[in-house]
Amino acid sequence: MKSVKRHELSREEVWHFDDLYANDEAFLKALAESEEKATEIASYEGRLGSSPELLLKALKEKEALALLSSHFLAYSMMKSDVDTKDQEALSLNQKAMAVEVRNGEKLAFFDPEILSLSSEYLDKAFSDCKELERYSVYIKDVRRLKEHTLDKNAEKLLASAQSMASGPYQAFSMLQNADLQFPSVEMNGEEIPVSNARFVPLQTGNNRPLRKAVYEAFYKVYQDHRNTFAALFDAQLKQQYFFAKARNYPTAFAASVGEVDVSEKVWDHLISAVHKKISAFHDYVALRKEMLGLEDLSMYDVYAPMVKDYEYHIDFEEAKEVILKGLKPLGEDYQELLKKAYSEYWIDAKENDGKRVGAYCNPVFGVHPFILMSYQGTMDDLFTLAHELGHAMHSYYSEKEQGFLNSQYKLFVAEVASTTNEVLLLYYLMEQAKNKEEKLYLYNHFLESFKGTFFRQTMLSEFERKAASMLEAGEAITADSLEKVYHDLNSYYFGPDMKIDDLISVEWSRIPHFYYNFYVYQYATSLAVSCAIAKRILAKEKGALEQYKKFLSSGCTNDPVSLLQLAGVDLSTEKPMVDAISMFHSIVQEMRDLYHKA
Repeated sequence: MKSVKRHELSREEVWHFDDLYANDEAFLKALAESEEKATEIASYEGRLGSSPELLLKALKEKEALALLSSHFLAYSMMKSDVDTKDQEALSLNQKAMAVEVRNGEKLAFFDPEILSLSSEYLDKAFSDCKELERYSVYIKDVRRLKEHTLDKNAEKLLASAQSMASGPYQAFSMLQNADLQFPSVEMNGEEIPVSNARFVPLQTGNNRPLRKAVYEAFYKVYQDHRNTFAALFDAQLKQQYFFAKARNYPTAFAASVGEVDVSEKVWDHLISAVHKKISAFHDYVALRKEMLGLEDLSMYDVYAPMVKDYEYHIDFEEAKEVILKGLKPLGEDYQELLKKAYSEYWIDAKENDGKRVGAYCNPVFGVHPFILMSYQGTMDDLFTLAHELGHAMHSYYSEKEQGFLNSQYKLFVAEVASTTNEVLLLYYLMEQAKNKEEKLYLYNHFLESFKGTFFRQTMLSEFERKAASMLEAGEAITADSLEKVYHDLNSYYFGPDMKIDDLISVEWSRIPHFYYNFYVYQYATSLAVSCAIAKRILAKEKGALEQYKKFLSSGCTNDPVSLLQLAGVDLSTEKPMVDAISMFHSIVQEMRDLYHKA
């Protein structure tokens, strides 16, 4: 099957970049304008405390620059992501990032100077100039990080280092998306192409010899580049640790959670809950082995449907309608926003040659969210679309109620709306199941989704933290050392019924999220939160929907744990994680009972 070139797709199948800029010339003009604005703001250095009115003016101009930057960074990144082989788009992206670094250097004085202002002065400034209240959240957050903010010269140096800090991910992305070449697999006289985008769909088929062949061909390519990937990850860990130490944090993870205003105890609660109840996941693996009828369950059987004779395919237009129905409990306003996303080309769903692997939603304030994916018609794709639409709706609600700065919710809560969409959609589909086979299939999907979002992401997070701890303790980061950690974690998580081979030990090398600064565990905590929210909404618990909408509309106006408490969930305890695992285990037991039922 020949890959489609980007230019072969119609305007109705792709993003409309002119929603952002009419053309590349307009984009380049915005870059130049941003540098002029940054120079103007730099002229305020040493004067922020001269009057409340000048402070307000400087904050307004800084916000305007941040908005402009978000637009040109989005434009250039997305143009490159839809075709990573497009050298012109790559050049635009590099120009945008270079300008962003230069602008950051010019504005490096800003936060240290805010911190130099006394509490008494700021209190009086807010009293004398009521319009400053618009920036109270921003100033509060700056002051919260006082002990981790350096003087203006040091901040300028760190800002200038950002372009180097992004190097490991940029190199990883180009290697994975543009340079790796995968062989085709021959099966029954047919040449089947293997790629990053096709790997998981090919692993979900019922043809076990094909799954094995694809698995081996795919991971052999990563294995052949294991040392390069290890060197890139080593560089990523080092740059994270460098910035953490520079900002007076003991570890890179402490810096990561500190920046988003979350306690390390949340991660501790997650790991504690999973370790206490890991037998629930082992029961799932045992059920998988039984339903697949295998003596040896292998890692290329992980994605295979446990319901062998049930085929599911859904085209893109039908998927959009099913999502509308599944998310009906979220209210009419939510329905209208989904329709808006469909009709205004928020979604770039067609696969094309060179398109970035995976899916994401990039909310662009004042324009609309942009969703990227490569839709193949599987149930996973259906749920991926619902997931990314959740991100879009979260951003839309927050932007509607908050200004630009206050709408930028912390990464810690970024996965809540997306996974809530998934849970609600799943319950809808299970209610619509017409027979035993369809219900078993949906049970299978639920367990697979939970496995991938909760148990797998927790395992990846443990790997990420172990690797960071190794580096911070002065241990060597090599392909061998990383593969040993990854192998041992797979053995612990999957338990005695899974045969752990050598190839799975290199899987860590293909995970882009390891370059996102300890992001992955938030998928797991978010799923636990989403299970609780969805349960409240479906039970029509008084105030549940209104509380959830309040959370969606709150942006970054409080710390993440407090915002989630608005939605009725408390992550200061293990309970949400324990409850979510218990729900998973109950579905395992229900599926086993239904499977054995005549």
